[in-house]
Amino acid sequence: MFGMAKQKELVGLDIGSSSIKAVELKRTKQGYELVSYGMKRLEQDTVVDGAIMNAPEVADGISKLFDEQKIKTKNVATAVSGHSVIVKRITLPSMTEEELYSRINDEASQHIPFDIADVNLSYQLLEAMDTQMDVLLVAVKKDKILNHTNVLAQAGKTPAVVDIDAFSLQNCFEVNYDPDPGQTIALLNVGASVMSINIVRAGIPLFTRDVSVGGNQYTDALQKELDLGFEDAERLKMGGSVTGVSEEQKANILRSVSDILILEIQKTFDFFRATASGENIQRIFLAGGTARVPGLMDLLREEFAMPVEELYPFRRVVINPGRHNEDEIRELAPRLAIAVGLALRSFDTP
Repeated sequence: MFGMAKQKELVGLDIGSSSIKAVELKRTKQGYELVSYGMKRLEQDTVVDGAIMNAPEVADGISKLFDEQKIKTKNVATAVSGHSVIVKRITLPSMTEEELYSRINDEASQHIPFDIADVNLSYQLLEAMDTQMDVLLVAVKKDKILNHTNVLAQAGKTPAVVDIDAFSLQNCFEVNYDPDPGQTIALLNVGASVMSINIVRAGIPLFTRDVSVGGNQYTDALQKELDLGFEDAERLKMGGSVTGVSEEQKANILRSVSDILILEIQKTFDFFRATASGENIQRIFLAGGTARVPGLMDLLREEFAMPVEELYPFRRVVINPGRHNEDEIRELAPRLAIAVGLALRSFDTP
């Protein structure tokens, strides 16, 4: 199962819109084991749509999180998401790797809505047929990456890997679930301000999209409709109760926002089906802090008539009960999926 490649020590660090999450793993004879994990909440508008607005606060949050969890490792793997990230699958005529390398910028410029000089470009050959080949293009605006790496430097950390949320989630899923290569699966990470959708089969991302909807919309709607403060609205969103608010009122507002999310998922699925002839999604896995909004999972099952389950990022990770509280980990689990996917980058073969 494991190559004998030397392990690079990395901490998976997910800088989200509502919190920073860190996960550190190690490899043992039993497989992967959890070394440390933690989460630090961020004030509203510190990170908006995946962009860090208040760098000193985020840097301070990272430093405190590492201190509190006694994380000594300085190297981190982090991820970006949102409008500055473009993932495209393109088909090109067959060519050698050298030819592809020299032509990729010209090809990419036809598919990416930014100036090629302003992006960091990465690509991967997915499939080679007789006369053509499928290539996955990933472009991220340079200023988006700098936005993250500068904050990490301020916090005294070294960014060894910058990934994208959708691929980190896929990494976490594949290690934990060992999926059937014949199944097409939709992986959804619903964060506070961005929902990442990645449709995958046999380890290949078939279609990836980030949508600017998420948990903040539930909080905003509850605040507006019920004239509540932020904390009370957050409590309701996560299934708690607030004096003077009936279950019915709460359920109706949550449902109206869930409908917006479901519409975006439906549009994504429809677009995917239209571009990938004959592909059918068979399962949905849900992660992110918004995965547990009351009623969302049931609505997804109802709307898409397929199995929907919460992705558990520690399914194949040993949790030592002497060191960690498993109940607390289960409580935080959906929020930690991206950080686990990033921490697994320690074990990539070089």
